[in-house]
Amino acid sequence: MMEEEGSHGRERSLAAPLIFLIVATFQFAYYCLDHISKSESERKKEAQLRAEIKQLLKEASLMSQPSTFAQAAKLKRLATAKEKELSKYQNSSHKDNTVYTKVLLIFKYLTYGVLLIWFWRVPVASVSQQLVQPFGRLLSWKSGGVQNNSVQIGVISWLVVSARVCRFVRRAYSK
Repeated sequence: MMEEEGSHGRERSLAAPLIFLIVATFQFAYYCLDHISKSESERKKEAQLRAEIKQLLKEASLMSQPSTFAQAAKLKRLATAKEKELSKYQNSSHKDNTVYTKVLLIFKYLTYGVLLIWFWRVPVASVSQQLVQPFGRLLSWKSGGVQNNSVQIGVISWLVVSARVCRFVRRAYSK
């Protein structure tokens, strides 16, 4: 009985970092998909098209005289054509990425489902009650509540917190 309790405690002590690493891996995979999907040359081409559109519209707005109306209209049509080209370019690169994103999303939800089943009603971590004072019962939902002046954190709460932290780090890193 003592050996079983020790292995269960070890499993619980490794659960929180394991779940956090899994969530961080999925966030990193999304970051890689976003980053890899647009190579440097594609980014330069998009930036060049945007600059050309901006320049054409700027030149067209400067031509406000009746004698230059036809030339301004021609520049606006050219800018519209460039915007359509940019839109087509973005859509084609986006279509390639959506398949990978959908596969990753399905795999993520399946993994989260397995984690939920595996750790349902089992505390993933325990935190001092003073640290999570107003949210203790919410964080310990379905996992045992408060024991020995520490809150038992459930898998659902831990998944949500881990996902938020990883998403915050990813956004901060990508800026």
